[in-house]
Amino acid sequence: MIKTAKFIVNPLQENTYLLYDETLECVIIDAGFHYRDEKSEIISVITDNRLKPVKLINTHCHFDHMLGIEFLRKEYQIPFYAHEEDVFLVEQAVEQGEMFGFNMHPVSFPEHYLTTDEPVRFGKSSLNVFHVPGHSPGHVVFYSSEGNFMITGDVLFRGSIGRTDLPGGNYDTLIQGIRGKLFVLPDETRVYPGHGPETTIGFEKLNNPFFKMDVW
Repeated sequence: MIKTAKFIVNPLQENTYLLYDETLECVIIDAGFHYRDEKSEIISVITDNRLKPVKLINTHCHFDHMLGIEFLRKEYQIPFYAHEEDVFLVEQAVEQGEMFGFNMHPVSFPEHYLTTDEPVRFGKSSLNVFHVPGHSPGHVVFYSSEGNFMITGDVLFRGSIGRTDLPGGNYDTLIQGIRGKLFVLPDETRVYPGHGPETTIGFEKLNNPFFKMDVW
């Protein structure tokens, strides 16, 4: 059974998630840790629960979701996974940060690429990978059918969707991906987004203003 811990971090109030199961192996999703106390908190949670980090995995590679990547890579000697189509954003990490007034350190390339053909595995658990571009070209969503939840990054929020005016963004592509890959899942599926509170697929189908005209 997958357990989930959420950390709200950095000035952009980004949601970082830590997932683990009964084996105590864990993965960290969208490591946005920026301040010293944020980094201390994640280390304390890992230590206090005797967890073993095995992977850093990202829904996408905008800078606010990568601020803690190198820190955790060094701390735990674990690999970084992202979709190949977002590698250009990893290359531009410093420039991305500067656009928003951050002194961003370079981020090294992912050791492994995420694909829809290969689930993310840790302990006895796995997460399916859905490629849902539109916010960024390589944006993915992680889905647990066993746990009945998904981690959507900046694709789908409570009452909103991700912005599409950044490099590689495309509004129509994003809308089609949400309809065709996320809204086909059970209504009770919990949605853990990259910013803001959680929601469900059913709630968004009925209440999200970007889909109000849809008939389900």
